[in-house]
Parts: sequence; C-alpha cells; structure tokens
Amino acid sequence: MDPADARYDPVQAPDPAVAEAARARQADLIKPPGSLGRLEELSVWAAACQGRCPPQPFQRARIVVFAGDHGVAHAGVSAYPPQVTAQMLAGINAGGAAINALAEVAGASVRVADLAVDAEPDSAPPGAHRVRRGSGDITREDALTEQQAVAAVAAGRAIADEEVDAGTDLLIAGDMGIGNTTVAAVLIAALVGAEPVAVVGRGTGIDDAGWARKTAAVRDALFRSRAVRSDPVALLRVCGGADLAAMAGFCAQAAVRRTPVLLDGVVAAAAALLADRLAPGARRWWQAGHRSAEPAHALALADLGLEPILDLGMRLGEGTGAAVALPVLHAAVAALASMSTFDEAGVARPDGPR
Repeated sequence: MDPADARYDPVQAPDPAVAEAARARQADLIKPPGSLGRLEELSVWAAACQGRCPPQPFQRARIVVFAGDHGVAHAGVSAYPPQVTAQMLAGINAGGAAINALAEVAGASVRVADLAVDAEPDSAPPGAHRVRRGSGDITREDALTEQQAVAAVAAGRAIADEEVDAGTDLLIAGDMGIGNTTVAAVLIAALVGAEPVAVVGRGTGIDDAGWARKTAAVRDALFRSRAVRSDPVALLRVCGGADLAAMAGFCAQAAVRRTPVLLDGVVAAAAALLADRLAPGARRWWQAGHRSAEPAHALALADLGLEPILDLGMRLGEGTGAAVALPVLHAAVAALASMSTFDEAGVARPDGPR
C-alpha cells in the first residue's frame, strides 16, 4: 500500500445556502436575536451538515471507541499498568463503563474498535480491526511500519463507512489505551510547534515523578519526529499508533461522507489535527464536545479553530465528554426546528434596537 492512498482531496464544506437559511430562521423565531447563544450557532452547523432547514433531530448517534496499547506505557507515564486497556474494553463491552452510562443518557450507542490492544487475538472484543498487537515505544522506535500506518488509516475509513452505511447520522470519536495521552501530546506538540512542558498533563492522575517521566518521553519522541512533521502518515508511523491512525481516517472519512462528528478529548483532538491534514477542510464537519483538563487539548482545538461545547474539567476519554455534550446539540436542533416564528405565533416583532 502506498502512503498516498491515505490522503484525500479537499473536503467540501457543509451546505452554505442551508446555513444561511438556518440563520434567517433563527432571526425569525420568537426570541431576541442571539438570545440562545451558542445553541444558535450549533443549530446552523447541524442544519448545514444535514443539508436541510429546519434540521431533523439526530436519530442514530454512534460512539466508536478506538482502542490500542502503546509501548511508551512501559516507561511509567500512566498511573495504571498497560494490561488495564484490555480489562477496560471488557468493561465497555459488558456495559459497565462510564461511556456506557453516559451514552444511554445521551441516546447514543457504543462500539469498540480494537486496532492494537496488547492481548491475545482470541480475547479481542467484537468489532476488532486489529493492525498489530500493541504499538512500538515511540521514545526509541517507530510506533508502526509504513504499511501498518496506512492500514490503520484505512481501517478507520472502513469503520466510518460501515457506520454511515448503517444509518448513523452523528458520530463520536472516543479512545481507550494506557499511554495514549502521551502519544497525543507528542503529535499535538509536533503539529502546533509546542514544547513538551506545554503539552504534558496528568492523564490518568500521575504524580510529579510520573509527570517528569511523561515529559521526558514526549521530549524523546518529539526529537525522533523532527524529520517527518510535515507528513501526517509518516508522523503517525513514527510517533503515533494504530488507534490514533484509525481515528484520523475515521474523522476524515466521516467528513467525506458528509456526516457530522463530535470530538471527545485530547486523543481525538490529536487524531483530528492529522485528519484535517489528510483531508483539508474536514474540520468544518466537526464540533468539539468539550475541553479536557489536558493542556495539549486546548492547543489542538485552537489550531483547529473549534470552540468546545462544554468545559467540565473531564479527562477520562472513552468519548465521555462528547457524550455529555450530545444533549446540548439535540437541544440546539430542537430549538431551531420546533420553535414558532413571529408570524406563526402572532407575536409582535421587535421595533428596533434595544
């Protein structure tokens, strides 16, 4: 497979004519202009993504949790041992994880995609798209081979196609993998030009010694990435991982398929940075569900030009922040679609500036 196969032509934006119609409708609803704040902007985005005004309620939201292990976890960058990845995936598949509880509240379903979990194949969860067993330790070796990097991006594309073909009308990108916030910090630092100390957070709750080890790991991986930072596929190969590569392909393909995406935390944001470089313009099909407590997340969102819907200090991953934000998006769509206009309600229009 050729790395060029992982790239896209520029992605067409959500429908600008529908966006304009949605803004006009917002101005004609029985409320002062702008009084619903961010909900109005989100409703315009949803209408433009759907290509219709007023928009329809989202009926089939799907959370895909991209899972993989990372060799850098053995450097003590997490508060939890590497085997927790497979154990947590079992918990998600059993319905007992945080993402299961929050997805139920939001009216979404959950799918796990195993790209590189370090467990025996016969213990892999349903829906596996495994590229390899664990990714390499990015402080001293490449995370993937070139072929594996391309295959992982292709797996993410295939997952997006499967979901859209099944009728999914809103996608959420989540993650699970011990050590993945270290990898995300490296990728974000490489893409936005930040120093290690500016991108390293507490992840799963590491202490000061763990933070120092994590910062050193990010420094070493950044040094290894210096020659490939302008090439998204090569960057995923050198200091990414199969799960992040698949998530990048997933976010890019969702935009190609004109399907909106709610991004979750710092890992999803790192993948999104790469996806927008693989498929220029894809970012216009995404919203940031929340801003996590990880410092690299804010840097990535600023680069993408995305304003988070929520900021609750969350840092779990799994898609949880985006799942909590989903009801807000539902509310935005409902307000635009269901409210009456001034004429319909017989309400006097404003008679001038107030």
